[in-house]
Amino acid sequence: MKISFKKTYKFAIKSAFYISVFSTAFVLFLAMLIFNTSPKSLWTFGIVFVFVIYLFSFLVLQYRVEKFIYRRVKKIYDDVSLLESSTLINQPITTDMETLTREVKKFATDKKLEIEMLQVREEYRREFLGNISHELKTPLFTVQGYISTLLDGAMEDKTIRKKYLKRADKGVERLIYIVEDLDMITKLESGDLNLDITEFDIVELIRNVFDLLEMKADKKKITLCFENEYIRPNFVKADKDRIQQVIENLIVNSIKYGKKDGTTEVAVVNLTKEKVLVRITDDGEGIEKQNIPRLFERFYRVNKSGSRAEGGSGLGLAIVKHIIEAHKEKIYVESEFGVGSEFSFTIEKAVKKEQEKQKQEEIIIEDEDEE
Repeated sequence: MKISFKKTYKFAIKSAFYISVFSTAFVLFLAMLIFNTSPKSLWTFGIVFVFVIYLFSFLVLQYRVEKFIYRRVKKIYDDVSLLESSTLINQPITTDMETLTREVKKFATDKKLEIEMLQVREEYRREFLGNISHELKTPLFTVQGYISTLLDGAMEDKTIRKKYLKRADKGVERLIYIVEDLDMITKLESGDLNLDITEFDIVELIRNVFDLLEMKADKKKITLCFENEYIRPNFVKADKDRIQQVIENLIVNSIKYGKKDGTTEVAVVNLTKEKVLVRITDDGEGIEKQNIPRLFERFYRVNKSGSRAEGGSGLGLAIVKHIIEAHKEKIYVESEFGVGSEFSFTIEKAVKKEQEKQKQEEIIIEDEDEE
């Protein structure tokens, strides 16, 4: 550690002052008492004496303080430097106890916060490893079970062989699905996934998603619709495929956790001149408040048993969050347990397309007026 010694004179100055005043007063008192000398004749002697005593006391005290305290303070700094504390290593060594106490307290506070953060991360790591092992273990054991049964003799029965191979194939598909989602999250977090930014109509995209998920929604008799019956085209600027994936994941979640004969409504709102807000609302089971902050964690499930029965990789919302953040946008969630949930996210408007759309609307209105 590079030593930069910061001196402090406050202790030596005060101590030397007290010593010189006391010594001078004592010597003058003895002189008057023993030699019967008048105070006026001792005035010059007193001034010289107090100055000499003060200077001598100051130099001795300052030297001794530096030698005595510095060695001990340096040892504290050296011990702290072993912990690689950037807050103390780069600071000049000081013999001022107040300054040292403040720096050590700051160091202790920083270390406490760092330890607490590491504990939280360690807990998250353990939970994440437990969840991912569970998610991979289930399909792996399923595939292994069916293949083992076939190898043990069931292969001779064509009906069983076909049925078990189909089930094993579904287990493999689930494994691939989980691995692909994990790969996508890794790319999104590391910034390796390049976004293909284009301008497109978000309303048309949502209608396409409705068509894709119509059969899935029909199984639970859930209606997919827009909040407003008559909704105009709204052009945005983003990666079309990724935004479609976001909307699909959010609508699939609304179907998965929605109630039978329920409704999933999607709204597209012009939030500002530059931003559009896409809002997806359902009237399902809702989410309890304590679970909302962790919704976007990988493999986190609100209802663990029910969610796994519904299927999915457990990575849908984590992917949604990463895609939206890759677009430098925000995602929001509001939910009331037993009432329903609302997920919304912002997206950049395609200004040129909006201007062209407005001009076309103005031309249509003018044509109607002329007629």
